[in-house]
Amino acid sequence: MKRIVILILFFCSVITAKAQFGGGSTLTGKISGTVIDSVTKKPVQYASIAIYLSQGKAPINGVLTDEKGSFKLYSIKPGSYRITITFIGGYKTKTINPVVTTPSKLDNNMGNIILSPDNKVLNEVQITGKGPLIENHIDKLVYNAEKDITNTGGNASDVLQKVPLVAVDINGNVSLRGDANVKVLINGKPSGAMSASLSDVLKTIPADQIKSIEVITSPSAKYDAEGSAGIINIITKQKNASGLSGSVSGGIGTRQNNGNFNLNYNKNRFSLSANIGGNLTWPQTSITKFNQSITSDTSHYTLQSIRNSTIKRYGTISSLTAGYDFNTYNSITSTFRYNRGGFNQNGPSTTNSATNSSSVIHGVTVDTSFSNQYQNNTIQHNLFYGFDWSMDYTHKFHKEGEELDLSAQWSHSAVNTNYTNTYTGESPYVNQRGLNDGTNNEYTFQLDYTLPISKILKFEAGGKTTIRRLNSNFDTFGGDDLDIIDPANSDLYNYNQNVYAGYSVFTFTLPKSYTILAGGRFENTAINGEAISDEPNLPPVDQNYNIFIPSLTIQKQFGTSQTVKLSYSKRITRPSLTYLNPFVNMSNPQSESEGNPNLSPEISQTIELNYNTFIKTSVINFSVYYKHINGLIESILGTNSLSDSTKGTISTYQNIGSNNSWGSSFFGSINPVKILTIRGSINAYTYNPDPNGAFVQDHSAEGTYIQYNAFAMAEVDLKTIVGQVFAIENSPRRTIQGTNPSFSLLGFGVRKQFDNKKASIGINVLQPFNKYKYFDQNINSPGLVQTSSTAFPFRSIGLTFSYSFGKITFSNPKPKNGNNPDDEKQDDQGGVGSAGGSK
Repeated sequence: MKRIVILILFFCSVITAKAQFGGGSTLTGKISGTVIDSVTKKPVQYASIAIYLSQGKAPINGVLTDEKGSFKLYSIKPGSYRITITFIGGYKTKTINPVVTTPSKLDNNMGNIILSPDNKVLNEVQITGKGPLIENHIDKLVYNAEKDITNTGGNASDVLQKVPLVAVDINGNVSLRGDANVKVLINGKPSGAMSASLSDVLKTIPADQIKSIEVITSPSAKYDAEGSAGIINIITKQKNASGLSGSVSGGIGTRQNNGNFNLNYNKNRFSLSANIGGNLTWPQTSITKFNQSITSDTSHYTLQSIRNSTIKRYGTISSLTAGYDFNTYNSITSTFRYNRGGFNQNGPSTTNSATNSSSVIHGVTVDTSFSNQYQNNTIQHNLFYGFDWSMDYTHKFHKEGEELDLSAQWSHSAVNTNYTNTYTGESPYVNQRGLNDGTNNEYTFQLDYTLPISKILKFEAGGKTTIRRLNSNFDTFGGDDLDIIDPANSDLYNYNQNVYAGYSVFTFTLPKSYTILAGGRFENTAINGEAISDEPNLPPVDQNYNIFIPSLTIQKQFGTSQTVKLSYSKRITRPSLTYLNPFVNMSNPQSESEGNPNLSPEISQTIELNYNTFIKTSVINFSVYYKHINGLIESILGTNSLSDSTKGTISTYQNIGSNNSWGSSFFGSINPVKILTIRGSINAYTYNPDPNGAFVQDHSAEGTYIQYNAFAMAEVDLKTIVGQVFAIENSPRRTIQGTNPSFSLLGFGVRKQFDNKKASIGINVLQPFNKYKYFDQNINSPGLVQTSSTAFPFRSIGLTFSYSFGKITFSNPKPKNGNNPDDEKQDDQGGVGSAGGSK
């Protein structure tokens, strides 16, 4: 490990020596701006920008505006220049002279530049400012959540349900192509809160905070290797209009209520963005029917129960981001994000159990039977909170595209669970109270370097250190007043994990429209865990392993509308504290659980062939893939004898063997008529596990199973009125012992826009034809049959609203006292992943 650290330090010193402020040559700056249509107030894409000396005849340089109408001209020496903006066939040519930069003020942001339509061809011009809902890039798929009106008033879990290849179950657990081992990032960075309780935290993020979601099924070596399924990167909204601007949005409904407030300030080189949002659900009561049958050579035990459970969730998440550009080459950004949420759950249950057994006494077979009925009431309070604080420094060299990024982050999260179980009637169990306090501190340090070596070759390299310190304190209490600690069922667990990584990636842009992305990543993982309890004496966890992660993507572009891509990736899923803690959790004596300190990481390898094409306004994307997993981790349910008359189950995570899966995914978008857009996606894959050792006998899922998740949506756009209807269908998910619940959903929404689309009001409806949705689970292994069915209220109707405000002018900037106007920062911050994410 010391050698790895020394190599990274040496790498940093070499790069940093070159990255001194300003370098050794004459300083240069940049000229930037945003081109706006004078009529529609929308950005003008692909306008030609040319720069001349003020009195010169030949252009010095030129660029095209991007999809936001923005442009940047780099390596501009101090002087006086003339800028021309042209768009042949649609707008009048515009000339601005002079545009001045000085040694004391190297950068000149011209702000919003108004371009007037050419009246001679005005009738032939069509402005189409609406971008696609789904985009396909060489290394990722992007779902533009802010363009989907049915997301308003929901949360991140609701948004993820509509993302191609992604599925979300009733409990908020996220899977990618059927694999739940997915790494979820926020703006390209991991979050400690996500590590502690992903499903709960996603429910606290208002959909109105989300700009887009990136899905990366074959990550390059630049990304962390964690997450065998791939990476989901949630990009939050950050507006960059000059001056002060903001928005407020939310929804009020019969199932949940959401609100979000965003405020942005940009002036000169300084930018500040603040966001706060919250979620509150009304109390929701579900009904669960549970049946269990345990059979051995001498006994047969059956149990039936019905539980009414009421749950109420709440949560808030807020962030503050500040950035400053020292000059053209050096900038710094810091983000502080805080989240807090939880849920309260309570409800009674009635249980009937019976045991029939036989035994031989003095040579005589004796049959005995027991039966009882009892009631149980559970009250549970769950609280989670934490923060992520990151600092990023970027240095750009004089060579265009050469860049050095330094990043550090501290993530702190805590989870507190307090439950009380009380029993009445013929209960075999005693009353119990439990407290579980868990904390997680995660420290990340990262360096990334990018160097365009030539027109055909780009080099990227970097190193990363992740230090995790987790603590879990579990206390149980008994006695008449539930205030006497039970040392046998209490536990203190300390868990340390260090990951050291280094990577390099090469991008080759070759003739005949070929692009190759190839790289490798090396990661060393050191784990140490220690359980401290009076009894039993639990063994410590001590693991240290290395892994090499290669990645390769080859893409061929045909014309301007078709691409074919072949990729290979390797991923790792490291067992976390929940999986490794060997302490037996007895909070529910009927269904106990324990960790496995001997659990090994899960390794997956995926090969994917992808085809993407654009046909006029339609897009088609099709993939086939093969995935092999070694050390497949699943929760195995076994029987547990609690007494002569009472049986139960205990679940333990195990490396059950391997799995080979073939899959195919498709998504498409068509516009049969101008006002109508139809979108759909489906992902289907096989499940065919190959268990080894003792787990062969647990294998009730014989054969090959096909699983799928599908999404369809239709949208009608009548300019100021937009309507959508969508449907989601996810098949049951298999394990070697049975099936987990399926999920389906139907919804629609209508939105009316006002005040030049700065304000809107709408209505969203979910599951209009059925009040309850039913979620069924089945487990079947030798000696054990278990089924459950939960009816959860899903039907809802809600009112949504949004309003954007701010003083944003669309006029030519006018000089002040003969000087150029103040710089106005136009860099797009939204959708740009920081260290560890996409660039």
